Amino acid sequence: MHITPDDLSGPEIRALLETHFAGMLANSPKDKCHFLDFDGLKGPDVTFWSVWTGDAPDAQLMGCGALREMMGANGSKEGEIKSMRTDEGHLRKGAGAEMLRHIIAEAQRRGYVRLNLETGSGAAFDAAHALYLAHGFTYCGPFGDYREDPFSRFMTKPL
Repeated sequence: MHITPDDLSGPEIRALLETHFAGMLANSPKDKCHFLDFDGLKGPDVTFWSVWTGDAPDAQLMGCGALREMMGANGSKEGEIKSMRTDEGHLRKGAGAEMLRHIIAEAQRRGYVRLNLETGSGAAFDAAHALYLAHGFTYCGPFGDYREDPFSRFMTKPL
């Protein structure tokens, strides 16, 4: 398993992100979904990675994740996890945990004081909640521009 920066141009990552977008929209009302689209994921404040198994030309996409830089309430640098997704064919193989550890390490390397995330609240998001809790995240209130919402769960991890 290896993680690499990704420019979102490959057909595999585009298909996985389309699945991600559709999954978010299937489990929350459109106006309650906070995922970044392709342009948002290419923003100057976002770093995007993909995780693969095997070597080219036989490599298979296992998942993806992104780290968005943001300013905390007190002006400190913080990070926000975006677009964490594991390909259905690679569930329970450790790709999500590997990506999450990578994002945490990168946030620490950048000197962020905290790592935050917003995710959905329904049963479809239970596995994501469990993954984040297992890696030291705790539930918190809204951060940044988010507002309290029954369709959102907010989590944070001091670094």
